[in-house]
Amino acid sequence: MTALSDLVGNDLGIGVGLRTAHYGTILGKRPAVDWFEILSENYMHTGGRPVHVLDEIAARYPVAMHGVSMNIGGTDRLDRAYLRELRALQQRCRAVWISDHLCWTGVDGKNLHDLLPLPYTKAVLRHVVERVRQVQDLLERPLVLENPSTYLEFADAELDEVRFLGELAHATGCGLLLDVNNVFVCAQNHGFEAEAYLRAVPWDHVVYFHLAGHTTYPTHRLDTHDRPVCREVWQLYRLAHRLSGGRSTLLEWDANIPDFATVHREARKAARYRGIAEQSIVPVRA
Repeated sequence: MTALSDLVGNDLGIGVGLRTAHYGTILGKRPAVDWFEILSENYMHTGGRPVHVLDEIAARYPVAMHGVSMNIGGTDRLDRAYLRELRALQQRCRAVWISDHLCWTGVDGKNLHDLLPLPYTKAVLRHVVERVRQVQDLLERPLVLENPSTYLEFADAELDEVRFLGELAHATGCGLLLDVNNVFVCAQNHGFEAEAYLRAVPWDHVVYFHLAGHTTYPTHRLDTHDRPVCREVWQLYRLAHRLSGGRSTLLEWDANIPDFATVHREARKAARYRGIAEQSIVPVRA
């Protein structure tokens, strides 16, 4: 079984989410990108152009898998056929890790196609711990879970999110995907300090970072992935990079997608913030 330490210690550099609109540019120009992340569900069939493109890209670049349908927090039984397809895809593209979201996505066999929040209670923690263990046994590798963007909190919550993630990680040995934009969005929506959240993260479980843009409304912020990363999120990323000692970093851009050169330039901004942070790296264990 792949060890978590192999994932945490594997800093791939700065990557970009693979999107259909950019296939031609990537295959034709072979841009200097450190790695790509794929949306797992788009490639879980053995035929068609997307899988052919993935085969070509995986032969040239490291690839990571990021999913949206595992339903790790749901109450339905885990979909073992889906998990077997994930494992087959990982073997096909030699993905460095498999990630999904700490959320629930369906009930009674219906996929709601949204990432819905969990109540952070001890009972839910026990439930998710057991499901993560089952997934990891089947995949034969640590699962990597992302902190979600949320727009409500539960009155009966017993733990804050970062403590829930920490206890989950320590109980299962899973990895964490720290979405820095989601930390900022949730901090603004729920009124907590984003910097304090970062300082409480169990960094020995964090495998990589996500960066993305979001939309600001009068009453809340929405994780939209449709614009450049804002200044405040870049500043948080600098702190996260310093606290972690350095992790692979991925830019997401999923709506109003510009040309590849624009997305790549935005991703490469991370190099500047990594460089600033590296001048005073002091790794911290929460």
